[in-house]
Amino acid sequence: MSRRRWRIAAIACVLPAAMLLAGCGKKQAEPAVVGQVIAHVGPDDVTQQELDNELRLANVPADKRSDPIVKAALSRIVERKYLVQQAVAAKLDREPTVHLDLLRAREQILAGAFVQRDLSSKMSSVSKNEIDSYIQAHPKQFDQRELFQVDQISFPTPQNVDALATATKDFKSLDQVEAKLNEMNIKFSRGTAALDSATMPPEMLKVLDARKPDDVYFIRSRGSASFFKVTSVDQKPLTADQADEFARRELRVDIGRKGAEDISKAALADAKFEGDYARIMTAAATPAPATEGAATPAAAPASGTEGAAIPGATPATETPAGETQKEQPKN
Repeated sequence: MSRRRWRIAAIACVLPAAMLLAGCGKKQAEPAVVGQVIAHVGPDDVTQQELDNELRLANVPADKRSDPIVKAALSRIVERKYLVQQAVAAKLDREPTVHLDLLRAREQILAGAFVQRDLSSKMSSVSKNEIDSYIQAHPKQFDQRELFQVDQISFPTPQNVDALATATKDFKSLDQVEAKLNEMNIKFSRGTAALDSATMPPEMLKVLDARKPDDVYFIRSRGSASFFKVTSVDQKPLTADQADEFARRELRVDIGRKGAEDISKAALADAKFEGDYARIMTAAATPAPATEGAATPAAAPASGTEGAAIPGATPATETPAGETQKEQPKN
């Protein structure tokens, strides 16, 4: 083949390839739409995948997705996209505070996704022996589980709650408490509840196990307070299946708590602080100020018991902000 014919053949081969690459580049430049498009909001599309995710975040299972529920979820997406368009048109995304909030939201989502994946990975490796060991190490949560039946008086936390606690510290009955509340013009309700040893913090359980027949306990949180007295205790051991399920949930909590501590230590070890922040971050920790939520027997003060330590009871107190109640085992 002559040099001229070879050059013509080479050009003929290169041109289709160049056209193909140009076509691919053009497609890649277009914004990709993931999932079937089900609606349009101005220039933006709403996909089936977005709707499914909205329903997932709302904890709506597939068999409960009726037309009204789907309509409400899709309406939220449409409104959100519309408002985002208005915000961008107003250049709100360029404002320093909004920009920082967007960065923070992204960080929180990614951090949460990593924590959840790490926790799921660790939980998948939990063995039957580990579950059995946990059950044996916590008898009060399983084969020695108890339900404390209580009589209680509940009310919104008054401004003079400290004075109330002092005035009632020697009381031996809820009738005395009721009289004092009436005297102080504090509105209240009285009823019964059940406290579960399976979900009770160890400090609270220790206090109740050491109770005397006339002990009256006082507990308060940021929004409410209660006096209660144990009237009886029922033995309620968990079955093998219940114990296995509950132990897995408790192990998940423990693994998550330890994982959070490890992440905090690793993050601080990897960080380098500048200026005065180096001093602040390396200073010895000081005891945190006393917070509301301490539960004590009115007749025999006991320190260190958490105010959220009435998990399993019918609503008597609010859980203090930042604390979570354990999920009760299913009876």
